[in-house]
Amino acid sequence: MRNIDGVVENGWELVADTFRANFREGKDLGAACCVYVDGRAVVDLWGGLADRAKKRPWERDTVVAVASTTKGATAMCAHLLAERGQLDLDAPVIRYWPEFGAAGKEEIPVRYLLSHHAGLAYVDTTVTFEEACAWEPFIRALEAQKPLWTPGTEHLYHAVTYGFLVGEVVRRITGRSLGTFFAEEIAGPLGLSAWIGLPEEIETRLALIEAAPFPYNSMEDLVADFAKLMRLDPAVAAALVKDVYGPGSAFMKAGAAGGLTEENVQSRTYRAAEFPAANMFTNARSLARMYAATVSAVDGARLLQPDTVAAMSVVQTDRTRMHGVPAELLPYTKNLFRMSLGFWRATPPIHALLGPASFGHPGSGGSLGAADPEARVGFGYVTNLWAAALVDPRAIGLTAAVRKCLG
Repeated sequence: MRNIDGVVENGWELVADTFRANFREGKDLGAACCVYVDGRAVVDLWGGLADRAKKRPWERDTVVAVASTTKGATAMCAHLLAERGQLDLDAPVIRYWPEFGAAGKEEIPVRYLLSHHAGLAYVDTTVTFEEACAWEPFIRALEAQKPLWTPGTEHLYHAVTYGFLVGEVVRRITGRSLGTFFAEEIAGPLGLSAWIGLPEEIETRLALIEAAPFPYNSMEDLVADFAKLMRLDPAVAAALVKDVYGPGSAFMKAGAAGGLTEENVQSRTYRAAEFPAANMFTNARSLARMYAATVSAVDGARLLQPDTVAAMSVVQTDRTRMHGVPAELLPYTKNLFRMSLGFWRATPPIHALLGPASFGHPGSGGSLGAADPEARVGFGYVTNLWAAALVDPRAIGLTAAVRKCLG
């Protein structure tokens, strides 16, 4: 078993045992897990390898890419501006970004950007990876595009465009890029090791990503697992996998926006650019601390006030249909995507976080940042062994251990 370092307070041993078991069972290469309660770290663990080839150990200050867990940090930037009175979530986007109003988008409110209702899940023109890294070409494409559906009537995960949409609103209001605003207003004041757009001097601290073996031997095995998790008839589960996640689906098009490929996301060019939906680099301690600061004071500082947290946690997607899904399958999609204003809400068993009031954001590969206002908990888990499972058992097991420790 890989060496595990860190601290665990009395009463939290189950989280440590679960974390160690992930390594013992071959589920992790390098990883970190942290839990804050009432603004104080009660679990802070790290271990394994940051680089398998060089046998470089995962250190206390190691950071790693967390994919869509980035979206939670980006949402917090918007809600911080709303709390300060600089952003009205119900105002049309054009109040802050006039050029956005082209092609029938003049009435889209800011909240639709945060809740994945804007109808801009992907761009329908080609935007190369280099153009996306430059920011402005992607923004111009979004400005010119007609919504894929009537905004506010349907939803679909804006996997990449989310960061450009919310990030441009933040940039228009503050004059700072999303990455700069995050660094100066959230990461800096809270003392986080977290960057959206990684400085070159941090590269030596970066864990290298590896792809875990695909967990299914066949599509039939995947469908069977999906049916069990969602408590669905196998035939319904097979249809959902095909229509929602299959090749050519709107969901897959959303994930490929901006020319993102496996090769591109491993490049220094990608790490240096700002993709505020997908390329934050951080550790578990910083994720847990950031989320803790939304539900309690951390070293005397609180990031967001309770009223802001309550408003941003209200589920938005329960009143609209999922885009691109045949009508006969719509009744089965209600628990596939339960999104508030920028955060997944607790949706057993797919994204079970900490409790019914909890909110957070997972990332492709397995990372998770989350908070629970009732228990005043902030949670973070990061890994460099990226899995392709429908449900990542590592984060789910760790959050289950947190719930047990809380009693």
